[in-house]
Amino acid sequence: MSSRGRYDSEPVTHQPLFPVENYWWLYAAFLGLVFVLLAVDLGILNRKAKEVSIATAARWTAVWTFLALAFNALLWFWAREELTKPSLAAALAASGYGEPAEAARRLALEFLSGYIVEISLSVDNLFVFVVLFAYFRVPPTLRHRVLFYGILGALLFRGIFIALGSVLFQFQWIVVVFGIFLALTGVKLLFASDGLGPDPGKNWVIKLLHRFLPVTDDYRGDRFIVSEQGRRWVTPLFVTLIAVELTDILFAIDSIPAIYGITKEPLIVFTSNVFAILGLRSLFFVLAGAMDRFHLLRYGLGVVLVFVGLKMTVLFRLFDDGHFPTEWSLGIIVLTLGSTLLASLLFPKRAESDVAAIADAPSRRTESEP
Repeated sequence: MSSRGRYDSEPVTHQPLFPVENYWWLYAAFLGLVFVLLAVDLGILNRKAKEVSIATAARWTAVWTFLALAFNALLWFWAREELTKPSLAAALAASGYGEPAEAARRLALEFLSGYIVEISLSVDNLFVFVVLFAYFRVPPTLRHRVLFYGILGALLFRGIFIALGSVLFQFQWIVVVFGIFLALTGVKLLFASDGLGPDPGKNWVIKLLHRFLPVTDDYRGDRFIVSEQGRRWVTPLFVTLIAVELTDILFAIDSIPAIYGITKEPLIVFTSNVFAILGLRSLFFVLAGAMDRFHLLRYGLGVVLVFVGLKMTVLFRLFDDGHFPTEWSLGIIVLTLGSTLLASLLFPKRAESDVAAIADAPSRRTESEP
């Protein structure tokens, strides 16, 4: 049965062009480069706890963006040469990407589309991080450390989810289920009321941590675990880190299906996710003070999620080869997100700033506690 009518339990006939078992060295080299950059970041440039200025964060955001775009260009040129190998002829024919030059171009566009979607979806993470840091009263000098180790955990969990997705999304009915889930999530985002985000105090994992682990009354510098009074204690910084990791896991439920709605190539899914995560930390310090200025972005994200969901369930059937044009996807995503960002700046909120309200949250919470 053709891809236009397949909704049974048969695996989708997509054969990865660059599977891990054949290109393990490429994945290993990429991860090695990432960990070297992170080691330089924490071990040399940010060895001491300090508050990150907006100017420094902006420079790092530019660096991570440049690296992502540079990788995109290298991927394009490398794939164009690699796909000419006779050993990849069968996989290339089964993928539906076309000739090597066309396939390389489409892969590069898929990376760019996936990177933009993942960065855009990460904005929701940033808003929740503002809530978490305010709730736990994390000193500005320690926020960089929490986000750094949060990124390491995010890389691990995203890798696990991507590996699971590469197996699950071989079945068209699972693709359809997640497509419907994304579309419904987008609709929910479109009609959700503005709020301050989730209350960390109501999270059952955080409650368990406080119940079964001794937590110090205050921070102990940049330590996550300390030894005091003959026993080990976790600090509020550790509890904050767990909350950050839980937040990323929850958001991965949306972001991983979204990227698989753009491309089925594991290398593209993995690298675009990693670059989006790497840029998330510096982007937080750039946007933390201006979150409420982008109050209309959630509508753009809702539209993008609905579009990707429809693309996974319905729109691909409009084309004989079963592939929604990558150029169209990129154009729709960029136009939607760009329009809502511009509209946010042209029509700012008149109500009280959400960030200002969040900043007062810790004192209100403290007053109500015994």
